[in-house]
This record gives sequence, C-alpha cells and structure tokens, in this order.
Amino acid sequence: MSEKIKTLQTIHLALCAGLLTAYIFAGNLSLDSFLNVSIEPAQWPYLGIPVAAFLLSNFLFRFFIKKIDARLSFEEKITEYQTASLIRWAILEGAAFVLIFVTPELIAFGVLLIVYLAYLRPTEQRIKEHLQHLA
Repeated sequence: MSEKIKTLQTIHLALCAGLLTAYIFAGNLSLDSFLNVSIEPAQWPYLGIPVAAFLLSNFLFRFFIKKIDARLSFEEKITEYQTASLIRWAILEGAAFVLIFVTPELIAFGVLLIVYLAYLRPTEQRIKEHLQHLA
C-alpha cells in the first residue's frame, strides 16, 4: 500500500514543482504584484476561473470517490482514488496555467491555486479518511 501512496505523492510533487517553476520563470512574481492588485473590468470574468476550478475540482473528486465500489480491496480503491486525485489536480493546474498566461495581472489568484494544490498532498491518513465511507 505504501508504494502506491509514494507514487501518488511523487506525481503530486511533480505537478506542484512544474507549476511553481512555470510561475517563477513565466510570471512576474514580486511583492508589488501581490500588494497592488488592480483588476480592470475586462478582467472580471477571469476571476471566475480560480473559483470555478476550486468548485469543479472538489465536485468531481467527490463524485469519483463516491463511485468507488465498496467491495474492492484497499489496493484497488487506491487506484480509483489516484484517478480522482489526478482529475482534481489537473483542473487546478490548468486553471493556474490559464491565469499566468492569459491574465498575468491576476498572478496572486494563481499562487493561491498553487498553495491549495500543495495543501492537497496525499497522505495515508487523508486517503483513509476519504475512503472511510466505502468500508
């Protein structure tokens, strides 16, 4: 079991590191870009991207977790959990990339998505909590 969790943690780390690297090299990361966020009316629709990514990723994650058959072994459940996690992370990563390349002025919201993605690091305890209702 720990081998599958380590694999999932490695994938998560790679996603976070890649996204962080993109923000460091492609973004204008400075304290000024975080303190002086000025949003033009034309950028307002883009504020929905991080909110939609957060809501959609959590909705789909829970949807796929609920679809896991309770009769499966824990190892098989981990595989299904990995699929649900990858979908969740991909949505958050995609939204962060859209923000950095389409609206670099909203870089602070992209950084918030990266922080949230890092928070979602899979641990054995967190996986068991998510799969608890299936037992």
